[in-house]
Amino acid sequence: MKLIFCGTPAFAVPTLEKFVEAGFEVALVVTQPDRSRGRGLEIDASPVKQKAIQLGLHVTQPHTIKNNTEFRAQIEGLNPDAIVVVGYGRIIPQWMIDLPRFGNINLHASLLPKYRGAAPIQWAIANGERVTGVTAMRIDAGLDTGDILQQKEVAIGPDDTAITLGPKLAEIGSEVMVDTLRGLLADKVKPQPQDHTSATLAPILKKEDGRIDFRRPAEVICDRMRGFQPWPGAFTIFRQKILNISKAKSIGRETAIAELLLEDDQLLAGCGNGTSLSIIELQPEGKRRMSARDFIQGYRPRNAELLGR
Repeated sequence: MKLIFCGTPAFAVPTLEKFVEAGFEVALVVTQPDRSRGRGLEIDASPVKQKAIQLGLHVTQPHTIKNNTEFRAQIEGLNPDAIVVVGYGRIIPQWMIDLPRFGNINLHASLLPKYRGAAPIQWAIANGERVTGVTAMRIDAGLDTGDILQQKEVAIGPDDTAITLGPKLAEIGSEVMVDTLRGLLADKVKPQPQDHTSATLAPILKKEDGRIDFRRPAEVICDRMRGFQPWPGAFTIFRQKILNISKAKSIGRETAIAELLLEDDQLLAGCGNGTSLSIIELQPEGKRRMSARDFIQGYRPRNAELLGR
């Protein structure tokens, strides 16, 4: 099976590696253009490009793909059996969807039709899910609406964050993708339409998603903190400055909503449903990350002092 692989982030690397290990012909790797980063504006190649070069694969990095005649001629000239898309970062145009005999196969980090969109891992954790998974699907013109080819469930651990869960899903997803392509080749994988009435969305994250709403129960706030790592994190306002909370746990202690309560070395914040957030680690604006004990000693917060304003 001759493949064209479209991908950019670290999440896509295990699938590319597995295809090569499995003996598929990866005729071309398509990834985003190099970006400049840091104060020195150093050029930063995508994780997929770095791995493709290491594997000796041919790489192209078009700035646009929809109406790019040179890129289209290159793709059509290769006449791939399938185009595989894993976190590429661009909308796949219809001419690419229509080209290969097995279609465009996408690895999505949720159990579709749940969590369609750009941030399925983050929103699954943030919403308190205990199970998520990966889906190999056939791309159509919609947003993650194509037919399901294969799926596999993955448990979300109580301490999982988007940082820890992402690599697990990437590894499991790579195996699912290899099995899916082999199944298509052997005519053993049958596409199944999604139940669109059960669809939920996982939109791209915004900075404001990290703002803590203390009216929510503490457990919900903790789930959102885990899901929104490393960005946008979880933050509130303390004495008119940003206060980032990096580690906390939920406890069943009733405290007035958004009010601080000091108990020995514990720093509590009142939340909804008679719960409190026990703050373990935090970072005031412009300062280093510190423990609750160091924060109490340095900032002398008062009982009943309000967060969020």
